Amino acid sequence: MDTAILATLALYMLSTAGYLAYFFLQKNRLQQAGLALLMAGFLSHTAVIGIGFAQKGHIPVSNLPETLSFAGWAVAGAFLVLHTRYNLKVLGVYATPFVALVMAIVPLIPKTPAETPAVFKSFWLVAHVTAIFLGEAAFALAAGAGLLYLIQDDAIRTKRSRFFFKRLPSLELLDATGYACIVVGFCLLTLGLITGLVYAKSYWGRFWSWDPKEVWSGIAWLFYAVLLHGRLTVGWRGRRSAISASVCCCSRFWG
Repeated sequence: MDTAILATLALYMLSTAGYLAYFFLQKNRLQQAGLALLMAGFLSHTAVIGIGFAQKGHIPVSNLPETLSFAGWAVAGAFLVLHTRYNLKVLGVYATPFVALVMAIVPLIPKTPAETPAVFKSFWLVAHVTAIFLGEAAFALAAGAGLLYLIQDDAIRTKRSRFFFKRLPSLELLDATGYACIVVGFCLLTLGLITGLVYAKSYWGRFWSWDPKEVWSGIAWLFYAVLLHGRLTVGWRGRRSAISASVCCCSRFWG
């Protein structure tokens, strides 16, 4: 399994190199190579997670390395879906290093084998974890789109840097992409919270236990609900939306 993880990491790192080269040299074949390597890494990663699931009989998130690996897999998959929908090639400059960095940490963390409690063997837990991680991946990509938006907006406002202006897409596309990621992430986070409440009730006999993770997830849900409401009612978009998405993603990471 360690060999498969290292092979997956190598593919992600090569994909990162391809996307970075594309960003500086603006050669489409470099982006295509980066995308192909990312798809190969994602397929390898999916196989690793699938084998882990089959061997352990539960979703492989019982320790920190497994959790980080699942998070990296979610971001890679979310980016591939987003690329298919919006063809936002340059976002790979953000997504692939993010995934490669996460996966580079995985082999460095000592594994802590533990008995698998019955808590991990539940359909509701699988649904909860999958929805939450995919939602967080969508929010991470929203933060990436927001960061690119701010860079491009600054390039346009100051008229100092033609480097970024020529390499980044329009503000409208970046804003629309970030908004789509937030909508998808919010829906998945909502689904994750609902399945988590159902699971908690079925396993512990109560819907809510005021666990810090539960509280933080609830706060994040409220934040994104306010952000979406503001966009639909008073036109919160552009820089305000980009900054909000980036700040909330960072706070979620540290939380």
